[in-house]
Amino acid sequence: MSDPDLPTAQILVAAEIGAQRRQVIADAFRALGLAVRIRTVPARRGPDEMQWLMLATLPLQAVLSGLGAVLAEDVAQTLKRLVGRLSRNRGGTSDAQVLILQDAGTGLQVVLEPDLPGHAYTALVMLDLSEFEQGPVHYDVKRRRWRSELDEWRHCDKQRRQWGGTEPP
Repeated sequence: MSDPDLPTAQILVAAEIGAQRRQVIADAFRALGLAVRIRTVPARRGPDEMQWLMLATLPLQAVLSGLGAVLAEDVAQTLKRLVGRLSRNRGGTSDAQVLILQDAGTGLQVVLEPDLPGHAYTALVMLDLSEFEQGPVHYDVKRRRWRSELDEWRHCDKQRRQWGGTEPP
């Protein structure tokens, strides 16, 4: 049962996530102050096999911006632990997208890979999602920032068109 006064996280989990881990997921999102609804996605086989273990649709910007400085570190650690648990469930596959957070209002997706450093989670809870027009948004370890390659490409393409298809002087 969920509290109607709390924002809700709609969570889809891969069939390979067992009941015990689903409970851990639900507890992690409840700890963020969210009501939780979890559905299991049937197992898929073949070339279109699902690349993520969990897709959570929630009022992401509201949750991130509504956090105080004290809670921000708790949220960062909660997400880091959750991604670690989910990636261990996948058996060490490092190229899979473990957790995708999707903003319920904009549809913008933030991808959490299994090998993100702790400072990436800290940066996430302070991230202003309005900086991005489209996703997915990934953490760039070398640049130490969250970025959308599609936004960057669109911005560069727009600049090229302004300069008549050539690079600016």
